[in-house]
Amino acid sequence: MFATTTLRKAVLLSLYGASTLAMMTETYAQTTDTTVQSVSVIGSRRAASSATDTVVPVDVIPLSKISESGGQFDLAQTLTYVSPSFNSTRQTGSDGADLVDSAALRGLGSDQTLVLVNGKRRHTTALVNLFGARNRGNTGTDMNAIPMLAIKDVQVLRDGAAAQYGSDAIAGVMDIGLKKSKGCEAVTGYSQYSKHDGKNWLASAYCGVDIGNNGVLGITGEYLDRGRSNRADADNPRTIGDSKTQNQTIYLNGELPTTGTGRLYFTAGAQKRDASSGAWARGGIDSDDIPSRNSAAMYPNGFVPFINAKIDDQYAILGHRNQLGEWNMDLSQTYGKNKMIYDISNTLNASIANKDLLAGGKGVSASHFNAGGFSFEQLTTNLDFNRYFDGAIGRGLNVAFGGEYRHENYQIYAGETGSYIDADGVGVGGNAGSQGFPGFQPADQVDANRHSVAAYLDLEADLTDTVKAQAAVRYEKYSDFGSTTTGKLAGSWRVAPTVLLRGSASTGFRAPSLQQMYFSSTFTDFIGGVPTDVVLAPNNSAVTKLAGIPKLTKEKSTSYTLGSTWTPTQAVSVTADLYQIKIKDRIVLSGRFDDSNYPDLATKLSTLGVGQAQFFVNSVDTKTRGLDLTASHKATFGADKLTTFLGLNVSKTEVTGIHAPASLKGYEDVLLSEKERLYIEQGAPRSKATLGFDYVHGAWESDLKIIHFGQQTLGTYSGTAGGVANQYYKPKTSADLAFTYTINKNMKFTFGGNNIFNVHPSEQNPDETDNGFKYESVQFGLNGASYFGRLYVKF
Repeated sequence: MFATTTLRKAVLLSLYGASTLAMMTETYAQTTDTTVQSVSVIGSRRAASSATDTVVPVDVIPLSKISESGGQFDLAQTLTYVSPSFNSTRQTGSDGADLVDSAALRGLGSDQTLVLVNGKRRHTTALVNLFGARNRGNTGTDMNAIPMLAIKDVQVLRDGAAAQYGSDAIAGVMDIGLKKSKGCEAVTGYSQYSKHDGKNWLASAYCGVDIGNNGVLGITGEYLDRGRSNRADADNPRTIGDSKTQNQTIYLNGELPTTGTGRLYFTAGAQKRDASSGAWARGGIDSDDIPSRNSAAMYPNGFVPFINAKIDDQYAILGHRNQLGEWNMDLSQTYGKNKMIYDISNTLNASIANKDLLAGGKGVSASHFNAGGFSFEQLTTNLDFNRYFDGAIGRGLNVAFGGEYRHENYQIYAGETGSYIDADGVGVGGNAGSQGFPGFQPADQVDANRHSVAAYLDLEADLTDTVKAQAAVRYEKYSDFGSTTTGKLAGSWRVAPTVLLRGSASTGFRAPSLQQMYFSSTFTDFIGGVPTDVVLAPNNSAVTKLAGIPKLTKEKSTSYTLGSTWTPTQAVSVTADLYQIKIKDRIVLSGRFDDSNYPDLATKLSTLGVGQAQFFVNSVDTKTRGLDLTASHKATFGADKLTTFLGLNVSKTEVTGIHAPASLKGYEDVLLSEKERLYIEQGAPRSKATLGFDYVHGAWESDLKIIHFGQQTLGTYSGTAGGVANQYYKPKTSADLAFTYTINKNMKFTFGGNNIFNVHPSEQNPDETDNGFKYESVQFGLNGASYFGRLYVKF
């Protein structure tokens, strides 16, 4: 993104203000003095590289000012309103996806963006997004597991980079850089929606201290309490809005000098999250939910089950950088684990209640169940070398090579018996399992492992004073599906002092996640009066073998970018980048196959006691085309300063092919319905733009951001074939406004509002939406305006 120092400063200044820019520039200047790999910029492995040297689009987003005075209290929502190509929407009515915000770049899936921390791969969540969630069938990285005050900057590489960094880097790469600065700071904040709910309480503190001989340790602790919001109509018993979460997080980040130029570096972080979301309501004595899903003895007026979860997230890096002769060496070990255990409350197992009633009892069941859960663990070992050869191949050549070993484990844990059991078993209509979320059964349990090895070569050459080139090749071999080789070519040409042209072409891949390969969910339904299993079957199981579903393999991609930067003056900068990403054999979650849509397959499945089945399969090809545009301007009016920034992303994703396995030929509309196709094509707005104005006058600073969200079209449950139009969401524009007063050099207070004009998505038919409400969780969410205040202290 940044072709010159002037351009980089202009863009950073316009986004984050003069004080942040000064601090960011100083930080880069300080780190450049260190000996080994002093500056790390995503997309480049040059030891002395910076954002000014990259040949592909790189955004450097400083988090200092935002963490001090921003109106959003978590990382995913913050980036949504800063980066036009980044999207994260809070879900409601989507089970576990309500508790972990998924995030993605350029309108692609959340598992097609690779996330790094301090340049090292970060693990994904154990959760697979299901049941109406955006990024359906995807895993992703929980951005909110890292406290914002611990973060120095977020670097976004908007380019395919699997040849450099491996699996998942199809849409791009995000690198979260943690602080190692000395000194202490703290922030407290409060916010709520204009409806007086969704109350957020934030307390966070960071301290950087000296350790050992010229070492540093940064410690961040954070407590964030997010209250529920509810936008359900007065006559609707449901809770529709933000889930309730309580996050307790601690992060350590530091380094110690060793012998010579060597440095030992380390990171350790952990978060415990207690989260709760309201499920769909069950009716009372006047509804059809008795006796199928309710018991009149327990909830005569109906009830709303709550899907609660305890989420544990752990992350650690231990590494050492030093020099071997003229070569820089980096050896590191990274560990990550995410665990999620469900606890369903205000519920019942209707089959237990009905069995009790038939036996002459009162028709009651337990109201609280441990429903089991899952975990994902990842260990990654990296060994990297790089060296710059001055004068080689023109002006100079940087050579980097290395290897990686990664081990992954995925487990599913069964819930307690009452959370899944079919107690009556006689087909009287009492559904098995805890209402709202049936527990995982013993048959769903899994303990799966795999490993992979990789080797790469990365070359960067200064061919002339104005021409740079980059080439990379990477080989990876997985224990479960085989090997793959990817490559990348990129270059830039400064055609004039103020104009830079750049472009890239690359191939990429994404390995199927263990979650997609082994996720299993079974619940019992009555079909024709017979208790029958409805399963989401793991790959290579008896169900998928019977259905003729092949073993999952990698997604393959080709990516092209072409762009330019223009800096006519020190006060003005413009960047524009066109891109195209084609993905072949994209993994999707199929629709449910049963007797109503595929009788022959249903007959086969019945021999296993299965009435309905769905599965993951490599069956879809997509093409994404788009434009990223930024423009910035800075001006002074005496002692006052005004900085302006415009960021725009326009993209369009199309499903270009559906390749059903031979056993499902002719049933492509079940494999990928129009509703599911639209999730892929328009799960994010077709366009997003941010126009920001930052004005500084003495001790006061005002920050106005206008955010425009483009249109979206999503499917309905009835389908257009049934005469029901798709859900069309009109383009919408919201605005955020904040005022900061600097009390003294170490203290400032900020207050303001988000979505201050109380804009909502287009109203829809609640019977056709995913969450059963007139407002869907699209574009900017459904909650409306909010207000906040926060106090920042440095000491």
